[in-house]
Amino acid sequence: MGAGAPRGAGGPGDGGGLRASLSGLTTRGRSFVAAGIAAAACAYVLGQGALLRVGLLLALLPLICVYALHRTRYRVSGSRRLTPGRVPAGAEARVQLRMDNVSRLPTGLLMLQDRVPYVLGPRPRFVLDRVEPGGRREVSYRVRSDLRGRYPLGPLQLRLTDPFGLVELTRSFSSYDTLTVIPRTEPLPPVRLTGESNGYGDGSRRSLALAGDDDVIPRGYRRGDDLRRVHWRSTARYGELMVRREEQPQRSRATVLLDTRRLAYDGAGPDSAFEWAVSAAASSLVHVLEQGFSTRLLTDTGNSVPGEGGGGFSAGGQESAEAAGLMMDTLAVVGHSDGAGLSRAYDAVRGGGGGFGEGGGDGLLIAFFGDLDDVQTELAAKMRQRTSGAVAFVLDTGAWGGRPEPGHDVVPLEERLRRLRDAGWTALAATPGVAFGELWRQAGAGRVGTGTSGGRE
Repeated sequence: MGAGAPRGAGGPGDGGGLRASLSGLTTRGRSFVAAGIAAAACAYVLGQGALLRVGLLLALLPLICVYALHRTRYRVSGSRRLTPGRVPAGAEARVQLRMDNVSRLPTGLLMLQDRVPYVLGPRPRFVLDRVEPGGRREVSYRVRSDLRGRYPLGPLQLRLTDPFGLVELTRSFSSYDTLTVIPRTEPLPPVRLTGESNGYGDGSRRSLALAGDDDVIPRGYRRGDDLRRVHWRSTARYGELMVRREEQPQRSRATVLLDTRRLAYDGAGPDSAFEWAVSAAASSLVHVLEQGFSTRLLTDTGNSVPGEGGGGFSAGGQESAEAAGLMMDTLAVVGHSDGAGLSRAYDAVRGGGGGFGEGGGDGLLIAFFGDLDDVQTELAAKMRQRTSGAVAFVLDTGAWGGRPEPGHDVVPLEERLRRLRDAGWTALAATPGVAFGELWRQAGAGRVGTGTSGGRE
């Protein structure tokens, strides 16, 4: 990150900027100017030439320092480097600051200050000694946050002083960096979830190249195509060179559904039920992506990440890595929605918002639900119909110390679990103190208890 041009300041020859620099006189500098003017006035009245020279020296010295610092501050460049730019909650990132003196004169004492949000820690300040012409100085500090989110770093401020302490000027650089704090994740065991009949990830791939000649869908020849892939029958039929289509692997799909409704949760902070759900959803996303699934993140609002391209699912290769970063960035800033129901999410799962494919039934659904009333429980149960497998982690905010909002009739936890299981879900209760990895293992083993070690088979 290169530091940008200073805000609200002109170049070295800008008279307005020079006049503005006069405001940087310290109390000592103003005292020197006042004493010099007073001495010059007395010397004029008393006719003392020596005193006049002393007065002129006292008055001009601060002004000379103002001019020197005014030129110097535009000949000092600053930069910031943030590594890494995306960290899990509770992890540290390192910020390195670099100052370069690009002038032919040495600088005076420099004080460097970077502006950071209070949740990342105290504002870092550094004092740099004289920097020689063409020299540089590097300092670094660390930031961390227990709260996910996106936090701006900057602007970088540089305060310059002269050796006499008469002038103090500040330069603000205009560039920023952004630290993204994503939810904490935990490694999950590679289990086979209920309904995953087509295999796990890449194990269920198909290829058009394995079809017979009558099933081949050729395309026109493109420069660089291997001539060994020329399909002569189609070439003769269409009168132009045709080649066999490249292999098109069919990747298994997975949707991670996160219920973000405000009325479904109560409480806030790192230990709240909602933060547990966000962290668990992030762990699920990372796991299914590592297992080779084409994955998307879906919320109760019906919004799908990554976008609508490819049905809203991530593609393979580099695009999958970019989609993973986009989904984690989304979870870093996701908050409560004002929605009252799951109808939009239901439409997306059923195919109304880039669903599980044209045929349906070939996707894994992993859902995290907060408190549900009777209507939303029924709607959630119906989501199972168009999936090959569905796993639900149901949070009971009462166990997390929350209280349902007035007028929101919450279905008891055991009733919610029973109705979801009757619809074909593998449903487990998420309770405080239970590691998500253990719940995931239970889901893979077909255990449908309440999130404790004593769950029934």
